[in-house]
Amino acid sequence: MNKISRLAYLMGIYLFLYTPILVLIVYSFNTANQSLIWQGFTWQWYAQLLANKNLQIVALHSLAVGFLAATGATIIGTFAAASLYKYKFFGKKLIHGIIFILIVSPDIVTGISLLVLFSALKIPLGFWTLLLAHITFCVPFVTVTVYSRLVGSDKNIFEAAKDLGATDSIIFYRIMVPLLWPAIIAGWLLSFTLSMDDVVISFFVTGPEFDVLPLKIFSMVRTGVKPEVNALCSVMFGVTLGVVLLYRLVMPKEK
Repeated sequence: MNKISRLAYLMGIYLFLYTPILVLIVYSFNTANQSLIWQGFTWQWYAQLLANKNLQIVALHSLAVGFLAATGATIIGTFAAASLYKYKFFGKKLIHGIIFILIVSPDIVTGISLLVLFSALKIPLGFWTLLLAHITFCVPFVTVTVYSRLVGSDKNIFEAAKDLGATDSIIFYRIMVPLLWPAIIAGWLLSFTLSMDDVVISFFVTGPEFDVLPLKIFSMVRTGVKPEVNALCSVMFGVTLGVVLLYRLVMPKEK
């Protein structure tokens, strides 16, 4: 009964998390335009997505921003985690605490703060402000992910390399990076997902000439959830699931 209870508890959690997504995917194939009553199977909403050039451009905008933001945040976050782990400097504990504060800080506070900063610097809102904003809120997540991997590693490896004459750059590129590779990839995927999903911060820092997918979906659902939105969200979920499965297949399994 103990095993059955644990299995039932686990299944209940999975059903609670994934049932709304499954309902969304099912209704993306519904023939009905506005009704929630199932009226038949169809592919027409996905065909309309493929024919919608404006939506394709917006999707490419989101993919470009997500890829660049995840790459930039991963580079900065990896260097930040290595510096926090390896070096002792004034204000180290303060910076470590600020990183966690940025993670739990409300998105609306971050969005307004960045908007005020860009306005003070007289930077026009658009692609570059959106990219900088996404890098900013993704860096703490990468830093924490990589830092946790470093803390769990054997520190004697780095000390032995230093005793053998390795410089800090050699230790970083030839020892740390291969050791941290799973955490770096995980941080990149997390940053990419956060960038693709963000609505609040993007709403404040993007301009009228540059639109992204989350804001487009938000504007589409103001008048009601249409089957096109269900199909678009299903595609986004499929892409995310495919990236995660690819990560699990490519990365070696730890013993």
